[in-house]
Amino acid sequence: MRECDVIAAEDTRRTGQLLNYFGISKPLLSYFRFNEAKRSEEILERLARGEKIVLVTDAGTPGISDPGERVVRAAVAAGFRVESVPGPCALVAALTASGLPTEEFHFVGFLPVKSGQRRKKLEALRDVSGTLAFYESPYRIEKFLGELNDLFPTAQVVLARELTKKFEEFLRGTPAELLEIAKKRSLKGEFVVLVSRDEDSHA
Repeated sequence: MRECDVIAAEDTRRTGQLLNYFGISKPLLSYFRFNEAKRSEEILERLARGEKIVLVTDAGTPGISDPGERVVRAAVAAGFRVESVPGPCALVAALTASGLPTEEFHFVGFLPVKSGQRRKKLEALRDVSGTLAFYESPYRIEKFLGELNDLFPTAQVVLARELTKKFEEFLRGTPAELLEIAKKRSLKGEFVVLVSRDEDSHA
């Protein structure tokens, strides 16, 4: 970050705090979901001028359910060099500590908000092998567990929340068992939901 010309940030205020902490002073450019197309063009123009640009997101890895995929694809297509600096990724943190099979997994990310579309997506995953990995918000976690209980009642599920933070927690059980916990407690924070189905649950 000290060597770049400009930093493209999902939230310039959050990134500004990080830069202040490390004593780094660089120009900041906002880059988030709703201005990705416009900013991608500007970033490509800057790269064409020989500038070095760092892309950061608030938490996690750019491009993994975070802004970044569009500008990386455009930069690669234009022949620019793209380097990745490995860092925090909720998916990997959850999967490696879950106790569920990791040799094969399928990352789904966030499901659609509308019930019909969610159901259709989940049903389409019946024949996908390996551990399924989702991101989910606290506002829909009960609904999601209910959907899993309908489609994969015998699955082993791990809810991983607040990863790498003070209140990090892993909850394990069947969808029904976790649904009971969710109804009794107010589960806050962003979730990684991992689902391992036995043969009967997706045959």
